[in-house]
Amino acid sequence: MKGKILIVDDQVDIRNMLKTILESDHQVTEAENGAALEEAYSQPQPDVVLLDVKLPDANGLDLLPGLKKRWPETEVIVLTGAPTDHEAISWAVEATKRGAFNFLRKSGEFDVPKLLADVGNALERRRQTEETSLLRRALETMSGTASPVFQSTAMRTVVRTVERVAGSDVTVLITGESGSGKEVIADLIHAFSERSKNRIIKINCAALPRELIESELFGSVKGAFTGAHADREGLFRQAEGGTLFLDEISEMPVDTQSKLLRVLQDQEVRPVGGKVPYKTNCRIVAATNRKPEDAIRDGKLREDLFYRISAISVSLPPLRERREDILPLANSFLKRFAAQANRVIRGFTPAAAERLAGFDWPGNVRQLQNEVQRAVLLSEGEMVDASDLSVTSSRSAADGGQDTNFTLLEGVERNAIVQMLQDTGGNKLETAKRLGIGRQTLYNKIKAYGIEV
Repeated sequence: MKGKILIVDDQVDIRNMLKTILESDHQVTEAENGAALEEAYSQPQPDVVLLDVKLPDANGLDLLPGLKKRWPETEVIVLTGAPTDHEAISWAVEATKRGAFNFLRKSGEFDVPKLLADVGNALERRRQTEETSLLRRALETMSGTASPVFQSTAMRTVVRTVERVAGSDVTVLITGESGSGKEVIADLIHAFSERSKNRIIKINCAALPRELIESELFGSVKGAFTGAHADREGLFRQAEGGTLFLDEISEMPVDTQSKLLRVLQDQEVRPVGGKVPYKTNCRIVAATNRKPEDAIRDGKLREDLFYRISAISVSLPPLRERREDILPLANSFLKRFAAQANRVIRGFTPAAAERLAGFDWPGNVRQLQNEVQRAVLLSEGEMVDASDLSVTSSRSAADGGQDTNFTLLEGVERNAIVQMLQDTGGNKLETAKRLGIGRQTLYNKIKAYGIEV
């Protein structure tokens, strides 16, 4: 994952070395002291800051709280040249208390693999924070403190469920089509729980070979299998005190599901090849793009495990069934990607908005996000036009712009809106009032359903 890295260090050779290591994969800028860092606050916010403790005009630890206040979403890795282990540990503890993501020693032989791993993990944390902010704003919307990201009744119901269950340790199963936002819901559950001060660890159960998934989950001891040259810390241990997100759990081998069930029942994990189990304390959030009843019937998901992980079930509707969310989400993505590309793009033209709202989005939110990112890179003006989009509307010009792919429920809703508009003589405010929906929601539905007023 590429990112924007700011190096704050007074030693030119250190800055040059770090820049050489990182600049092939990241955009790197530099600051030689505290004063230069202060000047950098006027520039775009970096994803990660590498901050030296001993600067000629300041103590890096003293600068850390102010940095986090100015750039709250930026992750900070503290660089320390502490000569002793005791001093390094002391500085690391203090740095963590003041908001640092991690620390790295500069003295002795520089640990390049650890640097790359720390930067990668920090960027992943930054990405998780960014994704979570979408739904965080949706929660704020419910109290009227922010403009809405979700306008559909279905997603507002999902958000309310998340808000109610996030504070508990109950296991949650999230279902929905690929790209519908299951990982974002998991991020939100973690972010609004008491465990948010610790990590959320994620694993895609479909992405790992069968022979490695148990070692990845539970850990392994040296010599447990061919290639196990050292003890391996499993994800359960890494997620201690936090949340473990098991994505596509129905793709996990059935025999591994059996062992997972035992872990959930006993709250104990035995590493592969190990003899001594250890207690575990992490919350489980799982997800699948299959319907649970179909996965159980097809032998892809153990029924007893399903009942264990589905104390709370959250079902995400596909984007085509919540068209009111398309344009708010598209505008949110547009703002983010325009800022990343350093572009001034004010929004979508009416033609582009109509095309976005009329498309069925088989890839759901992920496809919409990719489409907006592509449009930002290819558009030439201050507005994204229909010609900048690769998708075509699902509506047919032959039927006057009406959607030919409505579900039965959407057809009933469209007819109700048309009838109410006729009854009110086209008065949208009165129509929204009689239908019991917001005016903006009515406008979005009129546009989504191609209704001519």
